[in-house]
Amino acid sequence: MNPLWLAVRLTDNPPTPSLVCWAGRFTPRVSLADSALLLEIGGCLRLFGGLDVLREQVAQGLTEQGIAARIAVAATPQAAIWLAEGQGDSLDALAIPDLSWPGGVAEKLTRFGLRRLGELRRLPFAGLARRIGKPAATMLARAYGEAPDPRLDFVFPLRFEQEIELPAAVENAPMLLFAARRLTGALAGWLNVRQAGLRECRLDLVHRQGATSLLLRFAEATRDGNRFERVLRERLERLQLTAPVERLRLVVDSVESLAGSSGGLFDEGGAKEGMAALIERLRARLGEERVVGIAPVAEHRPECATRQAPVGGSIPTATPPRPFWLLARPESLAEIAGRPHRRGPLRLLAGPERIESGWWDHEEGVGDVRRDYFIALTQDQRWAWVFRELKAPGGWFLHGWFG
Repeated sequence: MNPLWLAVRLTDNPPTPSLVCWAGRFTPRVSLADSALLLEIGGCLRLFGGLDVLREQVAQGLTEQGIAARIAVAATPQAAIWLAEGQGDSLDALAIPDLSWPGGVAEKLTRFGLRRLGELRRLPFAGLARRIGKPAATMLARAYGEAPDPRLDFVFPLRFEQEIELPAAVENAPMLLFAARRLTGALAGWLNVRQAGLRECRLDLVHRQGATSLLLRFAEATRDGNRFERVLRERLERLQLTAPVERLRLVVDSVESLAGSSGGLFDEGGAKEGMAALIERLRARLGEERVVGIAPVAEHRPECATRQAPVGGSIPTATPPRPFWLLARPESLAEIAGRPHRRGPLRLLAGPERIESGWWDHEEGVGDVRRDYFIALTQDQRWAWVFRELKAPGGWFLHGWFG
């Protein structure tokens, strides 16, 4: 596959480490060139749905971070940089003064009466090199693919810890989200290059009194920048700052392998991603301790067979099946001709499963249990969990619902 280079020419400042990491969400091959970023995108166009889609995503990401830049794509790195600087469609038409050259070369070429790059290209290389220097002549040859143009790939750090200084101290926590977007975007790109995901990261809000740390937790390992931003927004909206914030620092202590998906390239989840996002939002709004899951306990008695557990952990399923909704107190059912009734006869689908346990703990309120459990279908097609009491006086009871 032929190389294809996308140049991001910054108009204000040279590329920052966070911007370089952000570019990793598009390709692992990122190079630095003065005030430009170079992305080798030939191998990833199909993943993004084509060049136009990729360019649009790069431009949108820069705008969201408040970064002024010009973008161009070409077959060689130098051509991409010059096209971004000159904002033209072809190299030949680019104005020589608009392009970056070694010191004094642009003025010298203008004195020669040369205005466009196409005019310069028609001159013999040897004579041109004597007049403007070999470095400038080599730049021209590299732009047109007539000389090799090797670029060193940026080496992404093994550990993520990025910091940005705010242009002015911020007293309102939600206003930090715009600046923090540069860090969360950088984190998503860094994770994409590492083919990794995380379950938590820490954002330090640095002020003169020290730092306020926000621990951002996720229901599952992820590298989705949108999820990072969503959880952070919820936390910031409920935070009262103790002092004006001057810097932001984002730190990741551990990651785990997350191969086979890429932020922005593949659908991260449908229903699974939606549930994880809901859990993360509830945690951010209500607090970690108020959002828990339910896990089974090695206990035969249904009333004692569950416990609270952290959401998102690996929870073994109960065997045989157990209903999701368990009644606080079993509901007594009518019995007609030996069969349980609840607004009509119940159809017994599975069972009996005999449970006999608890003779030793009368003080817990459940005590000795001797029952035969069945899965039953009601007249309105609901799946119920019912049991027949084996202790006197006996009887049928509804204990839970499967759905």
